[in-house]
Amino acid sequence: MKMRVIETNVGIQNEVTVEMFDSFARTMRDRGWNGVDSMIASGLRGGDMLEIGPGPGYVGLEIAKKLTPDSLTGCEISPAMLQFARKNAKNYGIDARYVQGNCMEMPFEAESFDSVISNGSLHEWETPVRVFNEIYRVLRPGGRYCITDLRRNVNLLARYLGLATAKPRAIRPGFISSLNAAYTVGEITELLRNSDLKGAMVTTDFFGLCISGEKK
Repeated sequence: MKMRVIETNVGIQNEVTVEMFDSFARTMRDRGWNGVDSMIASGLRGGDMLEIGPGPGYVGLEIAKKLTPDSLTGCEISPAMLQFARKNAKNYGIDARYVQGNCMEMPFEAESFDSVISNGSLHEWETPVRVFNEIYRVLRPGGRYCITDLRRNVNLLARYLGLATAKPRAIRPGFISSLNAAYTVGEITELLRNSDLKGAMVTTDFFGLCISGEKK
């Protein structure tokens, strides 16, 4: 297995690339391939929900549409992505709040949220343990978290299918670089062991991995 290759820790900033990613994320949503149902099945509840790295916002907005939380807040490092997320939230008719911030030091008070979600941004976090500790900090006692991402050691069939179905075609190099930057279960388990998210469960599916649990 190849060593992990760092992709980026500043998100997607280029407006043209952001527009392509919005198209890609919308296609994943329409095909039901963005993992929303699995994230909900991990035990997420309503209340005040935080999404880390929402990108154009579709995952959090779809979850909000199904769970109807009291509030939805997104913490996103890319100003260009924030514009798309706000536009998409308006189209959904959901009063979501998106703020610019680095997930390693989120601009929220302790115990502000009942649930924290993230899809597809874990591999971009510069220091995952710091983010895990921030998730613990902003969660209220009994709050749930669910973090999903690609997994670097997926089999060749998963790699091929992921690449073949990534549209528009211009997004495919980004898919490969994200996959090369993703973590394995063993790597994530070791990182979690050194974080405040004690008792987190790490599971896998065809394409990726899922970290879920509850703040005790």
